[in-house]
Amino acid sequence: MRRILGILVFAALAMTLVAWLADTPGTATIEFAGWRVDTSAGGVAIAALALALVLVLADRTWRYVASTPRRFADWRRARRDRRGMAALTRGLVAVAAGDAAEARRQARLADKALGAPPLTLLLSAQAAQLAGDDAAARGYLEAMRASPETEFVALRGLVAGAMREGDTTRALQLARRAREIKPAAPWVTAALVDLETKGGDWVAAAETLALARRARLVPAEQADANAAAALHARARTLEAEGERKAAIAVAERAFRLAPGRPEIAATLAMLYARDGRARAAGSLVEKEWARHPHPELYAAYRVARPPAGALAWVKQVERLAKQAPAHRESHAALADAALAAELWGEARRHAEAAIAASGGEASAGLCRLLARIAQSQGDADETARSWLARAAEAPPDHAWTCRTCGQPHAEWQPLCRSCGAFDRLEWRPPARVAAPIAEIEGPSG
Repeated sequence: MRRILGILVFAALAMTLVAWLADTPGTATIEFAGWRVDTSAGGVAIAALALALVLVLADRTWRYVASTPRRFADWRRARRDRRGMAALTRGLVAVAAGDAAEARRQARLADKALGAPPLTLLLSAQAAQLAGDDAAARGYLEAMRASPETEFVALRGLVAGAMREGDTTRALQLARRAREIKPAAPWVTAALVDLETKGGDWVAAAETLALARRARLVPAEQADANAAAALHARARTLEAEGERKAAIAVAERAFRLAPGRPEIAATLAMLYARDGRARAAGSLVEKEWARHPHPELYAAYRVARPPAGALAWVKQVERLAKQAPAHRESHAALADAALAAELWGEARRHAEAAIAASGGEASAGLCRLLARIAQSQGDADETARSWLARAAEAPPDHAWTCRTCGQPHAEWQPLCRSCGAFDRLEWRPPARVAAPIAEIEGPSG
C-alpha cells in the first residue's frame, strides 16, 4: 500500500513539474554533431524524464535477466527441500508403524534430497534400529554427535544401544557426557543410577541421586530413600573389605537419610557392636524397635547385647519387646527366647499371641515355631506333625520381596537377584514362593 501511494505521489509531482515547465516561457538550443535542435524548456524537461524512465526500465530488465539462474537454482532447491521433507515425514510415519523397509527407503530419499541434515541422520538411525542393524544405527548416531544441535539426541540412542549390548563402561561414559550437556534431563539421571548401581558404584549413585534431588528431577523422599539404599550397600561392601570405620560413617549417612528403614538400622547397630560400641548399638535397636519391629533388628540386638545365658537373654528380649509390646514381632522374639531357655509355657503363650496379633492367622514360620515348641516340650508327635502340616498350607512369611517382579529374598539386597531392579525390595509376604527361603536367625517375619 505504501509503495502504491509513493508511485502516485511521484506521478503527481512529475505531472505538476511538466505542466509548470510548459507554461513557463523560455527556449533551449541543442547542437550535436552538426545537428541543431531548437525547443522549449518544457520539451527538454520531458525528454530528460523520458530518458530517465528508459534507463530505469533497462536496468530492471537487466537485473531480471541476470538473476534468472539464481532464481532457477532457488526454485530447484525449494523443490528438493519439499521432496526431502515429504520423504522425512513418510519415513517417521513408517518408523511409528514398524515398517523397517519403508523407513529405510524414505530415509535414503530424504538423505538424497536434503543432503544428510541431522533429522535425516536421526531417521536413518531409527530405521536401522528397527531393522535390527545396530552397527549402522550406531554409525548414524555417531555422525550426529558431530553437530552440537543433535549430540544430546544421539547420546540417548548410543546409551540405550550400549546398555542393550551389555557394554556398561561405554554406556556410563556416554551418559556422563549427556549429563554435561543437559544435567536436568530425567532420562540421564535414570540411566546413570541404573548403570552406577548395576556396576556397584554406590557412592556415585548416591551423588547422582543427590544432584537429581536438588534439581527436583526426583521427589525428595524417593531420592533420599534410593540414596540411603546405595549408601547402605556401600557400607556393607566396606565392612566386607575390613574398613569398619569407613563403613560406620557411610551407614550413618544412610541412616540419616532414611531413619525408618530397619535393615539400615540393623546394619548400623551391628557395625557399632563389632566396633566395641555395644551400648550405642543396643540403644539404636531399642529405639528402632519402637518404630518398626523387625527380625533383622532382633538379630542385631543379639550381637549388640550378647546373652550371658538363656534366661538372661529372655530378660534382655523382654526389655526390647517393651518398646512395642503388642506387636507380632515382639511376641515372636519372646517365643524364640523362651524356647531357647526351655520355658515351654512362655514360648507357647507368646507364639499364640503372635498369631493373635497377626489377625488370628498363623504364618508358615509361626506354625514351624509351634512345631519346634511341641517337639522340645515332649508333646505327642501328632501335635508337631499337625503344625508342620499347617505350615505347608499356611500363608508365607514376610520376606524381602521385589515390588517389580515379586521375587522373594532371604535378606535385603540393593538389587533384585531376579530382575536387577534397584531398591525395590520391601518387607511383605510374597505372592507365592517358588522355593523355600532360608530363615533369618531368630523369629520369623
